[in-house]
Amino acid sequence: MAFLSREQVQSMGFLRVGHNVLISDKASLYNCPNITIGDNVRIDDFAVISAGEGGIVIADFVHIAVFSLLTGAGRICMDSFSGLSSRVSVYSSSDDYSGGSLTNPTVPDRYKRVVSADVSIGKHVIIGAGSVVLPGVTLEEGVAVGALSLVSRNCTAFGTYSGVPARRIKERSRELLEVEQRFRLEHGL
Repeated sequence: MAFLSREQVQSMGFLRVGHNVLISDKASLYNCPNITIGDNVRIDDFAVISAGEGGIVIADFVHIAVFSLLTGAGRICMDSFSGLSSRVSVYSSSDDYSGGSLTNPTVPDRYKRVVSADVSIGKHVIIGAGSVVLPGVTLEEGVAVGALSLVSRNCTAFGTYSGVPARRIKERSRELLEVEQRFRLEHGL
Protein backbone atom coordinates (compact mmCIF):
# COMPACT_ATOMS: atom_id res chain seq x y z
CA MET A 1 0.00 0.00 0.00
CA ALA A 2 1.35 3.41 -0.96
CA PHE A 3 0.45 6.46 1.11
CA LEU A 4 0.36 10.10 0.08
CA SER A 5 3.23 12.26 1.27
CA ARG A 6 2.66 14.86 3.98
CA GLU A 7 2.87 17.56 1.30
CA GLN A 8 0.27 15.83 -0.87
CA VAL A 9 -2.09 15.49 2.11
CA GLN A 10 -1.66 19.13 3.08
CA SER A 11 -2.28 20.26 -0.51
CA MET A 12 -5.75 18.64 -0.49
CA GLY A 13 -7.19 21.58 1.44
CA PHE A 14 -8.55 19.87 4.57
CA LEU A 15 -10.17 22.08 7.19
CA ARG A 16 -7.54 20.63 9.54
CA VAL A 17 -5.14 17.71 9.25
CA GLY A 18 -3.05 16.37 12.12
CA HIS A 19 0.28 14.57 12.32
CA ASN A 20 1.09 11.02 11.25
CA VAL A 21 -1.83 10.86 8.83
CA LEU A 22 -1.61 8.00 6.33
CA ILE A 23 -3.96 8.26 3.35
CA SER A 24 -3.70 5.68 0.60
CA ASP A 25 -2.97 7.03 -2.84
CA LYS A 26 -5.94 4.89 -3.94
CA ALA A 27 -8.45 6.47 -1.52
CA SER A 28 -10.92 9.08 -2.80
CA LEU A 29 -11.68 12.15 -0.70
CA TYR A 30 -14.18 14.79 -1.80
CA ASN A 31 -14.94 18.26 -0.41
CA CYS A 32 -11.79 18.25 1.71
CA PRO A 33 -12.44 21.78 3.06
CA ASN A 34 -15.33 20.15 5.00
CA ILE A 35 -13.13 17.40 6.46
CA THR A 36 -11.12 17.50 9.69
CA ILE A 37 -8.55 14.78 10.38
CA GLY A 38 -6.78 14.37 13.72
CA ASP A 39 -3.45 12.75 14.57
CA ASN A 40 -2.49 9.14 13.85
CA VAL A 41 -5.19 8.40 11.29
CA ARG A 42 -4.98 5.77 8.57
CA ILE A 43 -7.27 5.65 5.53
CA ASP A 44 -6.74 2.59 3.35
CA ASP A 45 -7.12 1.74 -0.36
CA PHE A 46 -10.41 2.46 -2.10
CA ALA A 47 -12.01 4.18 0.90
CA VAL A 48 -14.36 6.94 -0.23
CA ILE A 49 -14.90 9.93 2.05
CA SER A 50 -17.31 12.50 0.66
CA ALA A 51 -18.22 15.36 2.97
CA GLY A 52 -21.48 17.23 2.58
CA GLU A 53 -22.27 20.58 4.12
CA GLY A 54 -22.36 19.01 7.62
CA GLY A 55 -18.75 17.96 7.31
CA ILE A 56 -16.77 14.96 8.47
CA VAL A 57 -14.66 14.94 11.63
CA ILE A 58 -12.15 12.15 12.16
CA ALA A 59 -10.43 12.32 15.58
CA ASP A 60 -7.14 10.73 16.71
CA PHE A 61 -6.04 7.10 16.30
CA VAL A 62 -8.77 6.24 13.79
CA HIS A 63 -8.57 3.55 11.11
CA ILE A 64 -10.78 3.44 8.01
CA ALA A 65 -10.20 0.14 6.19
CA VAL A 66 -10.34 -0.76 2.49
CA PHE A 67 -13.51 -0.04 0.52
CA SER A 68 -15.17 1.86 3.39
CA LEU A 69 -17.52 4.77 2.69
CA LEU A 70 -18.46 7.90 4.63
CA THR A 71 -20.93 10.12 2.79
CA GLY A 72 -23.94 12.41 3.10
CA ALA A 73 -25.09 15.94 3.78
CA GLY A 74 -25.28 15.48 7.56
CA ARG A 75 -22.27 15.63 9.87
CA ILE A 76 -20.30 12.42 10.44
CA CYS A 77 -18.02 12.27 13.48
CA MET A 78 -15.61 9.46 14.34
CA ASP A 79 -14.16 9.83 17.83
CA SER A 80 -10.69 8.69 18.92
CA PHE A 81 -9.69 5.02 18.79
CA SER A 82 -12.65 4.14 16.57
CA GLY A 83 -12.43 2.09 13.42
CA LEU A 84 -14.26 0.84 10.38
CA SER A 85 -13.48 -2.62 9.02
CA SER A 86 -13.48 -3.23 5.29
CA ARG A 87 -16.58 -2.39 3.27
CA VAL A 88 -18.34 -0.49 6.08
CA SER A 89 -20.71 2.21 4.78
CA VAL A 90 -21.69 5.21 6.91
CA TYR A 91 -24.49 7.38 5.50
CA SER A 92 -25.66 10.72 6.85
CA SER A 93 -28.18 11.07 3.97
CA SER A 94 -30.63 8.70 2.34
CA ASP A 95 -33.26 8.82 -0.36
CA ASP A 96 -36.92 8.28 0.61
CA TYR A 97 -37.70 4.64 -0.21
CA SER A 98 -41.49 4.94 0.30
CA GLY A 99 -42.26 5.61 -3.36
CA GLY A 100 -43.61 9.09 -2.65
CA SER A 101 -40.78 10.81 -4.50
CA LEU A 102 -38.12 10.23 -7.09
CA THR A 103 -34.66 9.08 -6.07
CA ASN A 104 -30.97 9.32 -6.99
CA PRO A 105 -28.60 12.20 -7.69
CA THR A 106 -29.57 12.59 -11.35
CA VAL A 107 -32.98 13.97 -10.32
CA PRO A 108 -33.41 17.64 -9.24
CA ASP A 109 -33.89 18.07 -5.47
CA ARG A 110 -37.46 19.39 -5.79
CA TYR A 111 -38.59 15.91 -6.92
CA LYS A 112 -36.86 14.05 -4.08
CA ARG A 113 -37.23 13.68 -0.32
CA VAL A 114 -33.69 13.14 0.86
CA VAL A 115 -33.37 12.63 4.62
CA SER A 116 -30.15 13.87 6.23
CA ALA A 117 -29.16 13.47 9.87
CA ASP A 118 -25.87 13.51 11.75
CA VAL A 119 -24.02 10.29 12.57
CA SER A 120 -21.84 10.00 15.66
CA ILE A 121 -19.34 7.17 16.11
CA GLY A 122 -18.04 7.33 19.67
CA LYS A 123 -14.67 6.67 21.21
CA HIS A 124 -13.49 3.04 20.98
CA VAL A 125 -16.28 2.05 18.59
CA ILE A 126 -15.44 -0.74 16.16
CA ILE A 127 -17.70 -1.59 13.24
CA GLY A 128 -17.33 -4.99 11.58
CA ALA A 129 -16.85 -5.71 7.88
CA GLY A 130 -19.72 -5.09 5.51
CA SER A 131 -21.88 -3.25 8.05
CA VAL A 132 -24.08 -0.26 7.19
CA VAL A 133 -24.77 2.72 9.46
CA LEU A 134 -27.82 4.82 8.53
CA PRO A 135 -28.47 8.57 9.00
CA GLY A 136 -29.21 9.87 12.49
CA VAL A 137 -27.51 7.04 14.38
CA THR A 138 -25.32 7.51 17.45
CA LEU A 139 -22.97 4.73 18.47
CA GLU A 140 -21.93 5.57 22.02
CA GLU A 141 -18.49 4.94 23.51
CA GLY A 142 -17.20 1.38 23.36
CA VAL A 143 -19.83 -0.06 21.02
CA ALA A 144 -18.81 -3.06 18.89
CA VAL A 145 -20.85 -3.88 15.78
CA GLY A 146 -20.59 -7.37 14.29
CA ALA A 147 -19.92 -7.95 10.61
CA LEU A 148 -22.76 -7.56 8.10
CA SER A 149 -24.98 -5.62 10.51
CA LEU A 150 -27.47 -2.86 9.68
CA VAL A 151 -27.30 -0.10 12.29
CA SER A 152 -30.57 1.82 12.01
CA ARG A 153 -30.99 2.86 15.67
CA ASN A 154 -28.77 4.30 18.38
CA CYS A 155 -26.42 1.92 20.19
CA THR A 156 -25.70 2.45 23.89
CA ALA A 157 -22.25 2.40 25.48
CA PHE A 158 -20.18 -0.76 25.70
CA GLY A 159 -22.68 -3.00 24.00
CA THR A 160 -21.99 -5.54 21.29
CA TYR A 161 -24.53 -5.26 18.48
CA SER A 162 -25.20 -7.59 15.58
CA GLY A 163 -27.83 -8.43 12.97
CA VAL A 164 -30.27 -6.86 10.56
CA PRO A 165 -31.39 -4.65 12.17
CA ALA A 166 -28.54 -4.58 14.69
CA ARG A 167 -29.60 -5.52 18.22
CA ARG A 168 -27.63 -5.52 21.46
CA ILE A 169 -26.52 -9.10 22.04
CA LYS A 170 -24.11 -8.72 24.97
CA GLU A 171 -21.93 -6.38 26.97
CA ARG A 172 -18.47 -5.36 25.78
CA SER A 173 -15.55 -5.30 28.20
CA ARG A 174 -14.44 -1.92 29.50
CA GLU A 175 -10.89 -3.18 29.98
CA LEU A 176 -9.87 -1.23 26.88
CA LEU A 177 -10.19 1.98 28.93
CA GLU A 178 -7.34 0.80 31.19
CA VAL A 179 -5.32 -0.22 28.13
CA GLU A 180 -5.87 3.25 26.68
CA GLN A 181 -4.52 4.84 29.88
CA ARG A 182 -1.37 2.65 29.75
CA PHE A 183 -0.94 3.51 26.07
CA ARG A 184 -1.24 7.24 26.80
CA LEU A 185 1.24 7.06 29.69
CA GLU A 186 3.79 5.05 27.71
CA HIS A 187 3.56 7.46 24.75
CA GLY A 188 3.37 10.72 26.71
CA LEU A 189 -0.10 11.58 25.46
